[in-house]
Amino acid sequence: MSQQLSEQEIIRRQKLDALKEQGIEPYPAPLYPVNNYSADIKNGYTEERKEEYADVCVAGRVMSINDKGKVFFIKIQDSKGIFQLYVKRDEICPEEDKSYFDNLVKRGLDLGDFIGATGYAFITKTGEVSLHTKTITLLAKSLKPLPVVKRLDDGTAFDEVSDPEFKYRQRYADLIVNPSIKETFIKRTKLVNTIRDFLNGQGAIEVDTPVLQSIPGGAAARPFITHHNALDVPFYLRIANELYLKRLVVGGFDWVYEFSRNFRNEGMDRTHNPEFTVLEWYTAYKDYFWMMEVTEQLFEKIAIALHGTTEVPVGDKIINFKAPFKRISIHDAIKENSGFDVSNLDEAGLRDVCKQLKIDVPPTIGKGKLIDEIFGATSEHTYTQPTFIIDYPIEMSPLTKKHRSKEGLVERFELMVNGKEIANAYSELNDPIDQRERFEEQIKLMERGDDEAMFIDYDFLRALEYGMPPTSGIGIGIDRLVMLMTNQPSIQDVLFFPQMRPEVWDNK
Repeated sequence: MSQQLSEQEIIRRQKLDALKEQGIEPYPAPLYPVNNYSADIKNGYTEERKEEYADVCVAGRVMSINDKGKVFFIKIQDSKGIFQLYVKRDEICPEEDKSYFDNLVKRGLDLGDFIGATGYAFITKTGEVSLHTKTITLLAKSLKPLPVVKRLDDGTAFDEVSDPEFKYRQRYADLIVNPSIKETFIKRTKLVNTIRDFLNGQGAIEVDTPVLQSIPGGAAARPFITHHNALDVPFYLRIANELYLKRLVVGGFDWVYEFSRNFRNEGMDRTHNPEFTVLEWYTAYKDYFWMMEVTEQLFEKIAIALHGTTEVPVGDKIINFKAPFKRISIHDAIKENSGFDVSNLDEAGLRDVCKQLKIDVPPTIGKGKLIDEIFGATSEHTYTQPTFIIDYPIEMSPLTKKHRSKEGLVERFELMVNGKEIANAYSELNDPIDQRERFEEQIKLMERGDDEAMFIDYDFLRALEYGMPPTSGIGIGIDRLVMLMTNQPSIQDVLFFPQMRPEVWDNK
């Protein structure tokens, strides 16, 4: 396969060959004894502590080169930031042989190269903590030029590359030239760790459940289908892990949770990616009222961990995660926002409401999804501050326990924040006979053509027949939660490698 190279790429390959001819290895053995990082040196160095930084070894990617003849100022970027190297030819090479300096530093280095340097820290005349370099080593030659980003003298980028095609397809390069992007993913890790600490502190047990499933259960969604060659049977990529976690509650675990990578063969937009992460947990002897209170505690804790306050900026809004959150039934929410009372309508009546509201709905869906469509079109986007939408119709929730006091409803809530669902929770259905009937209703919807209707999971029904204690469960969309907590407008901005249409490569 031929490779079309730009002029810059050709020049870099020529430099690569020249370095090899001069005995400079462009990709040496990987061990390099780094003992300090940019931010640690800059934050820790003082004249009083200079002895602590008398023997420094750093490494990073070259981000700028300032040629002053016999002196070079080179800025490198490591995992903690930008750091300046003061490189003097007389310090690097003995007087009788300056070829190494000339071959490597003067003629061989390009932006993007990885180098290592040893020396001692000091403060330049301009007041910048830098490394007075004693040795410099090429660690990896970069053959592809980085996009140009304008930077201030301290290395801060102020004209970042914003092309989505570049950012999402070449995340590795995006992280190099747009260092602020890295902060989003660091906060994502902090958010996940905060949740783990919270749940572990409550005595919950983290578990793993199958990604390849013979039945795509636990949600109403279209699955990805694959084939197991050895067994010669179809398998499905997990759309949810709910039914497996409930099996563990049946087996005697009182509180289990999992950060589940799920897959749904559906549309893609700013809040949907076909591969996404959901946290689900299930707790025995609890109900959805308890779950609302614990969810409030968790979200409050996350906001404080990431922002130091419960008030989180999202776009031009401030969202306050201070408990308690507002609670309103889905029927009341629809009535409040559309003027229609749908609480006692049958399927024909709901279709008439959709027609009046100009909501286009397919003939294959039933009563539950019709109500969901009406809520989505009229109400969901109106809830900016955290709001629990509670008490859903039974047709919308085939895995949820019937409401203890309201006929035709179930004990379920969805948490809406900034106009989007962030969490979905139930008092779990643990009556195996009722559950079988609900599954059978889903099969009728499937026969009508609803490709998101649930399959019957007979093994799960068998598990319920052994007996599952009263249980409450919740699913929290981690990607959407990270979007909120890091003020990112698109799910693609909080995924390292979001799905995209494959590139077409020239194979000639």
